[in-house]
Amino acid sequence: MSDTTYADNYRNIDFRKHPEKYKIGRGEQGVLIAEPYKSEILPYWKFATPDMARESSAKIYELFQEYARHDDFVGMDMARKFLLMGFTRSRRYANHSSGVKYTKDHKIITQDSDWRKSDKAKSAQIFYETYVKVKDSSEYLALKDKHLGKLNK
Repeated sequence: MSDTTYADNYRNIDFRKHPEKYKIGRGEQGVLIAEPYKSEILPYWKFATPDMARESSAKIYELFQEYARHDDFVGMDMARKFLLMGFTRSRRYANHSSGVKYTKDHKIITQDSDWRKSDKAKSAQIFYETYVKVKDSSEYLALKDKHLGKLNK
């Protein structure tokens, strides 16, 4: 059995040059290590306020469309993952203003009582709406099928 982790397998790979090495993974897996996409998208990823989330999700969607124009599935998938991460991180801070979800003994901390009214909840909704548009887009689904087909050969 290998001692390498998912992250170890992704380090030092240029996925634009080697898209065949890209595995979609679960959830946000690989989002902060898959280059060059991490470096292209991360500077725009912001969720502190609804205005920042709106601007961020619009820019990431713009990058998604640019990747689509170049039939760059990996870029599209990374943009999708950043949008998902914008949603999940915003929700975490909406639910728990400290960002901490568990106690030291791994019990879930009760949600903040006013989480639905928070800016982070609004940011989460903005990211979620853009995420759904991306994950359900016909270009994304077609390139995903093509990518998976190449991996299964």
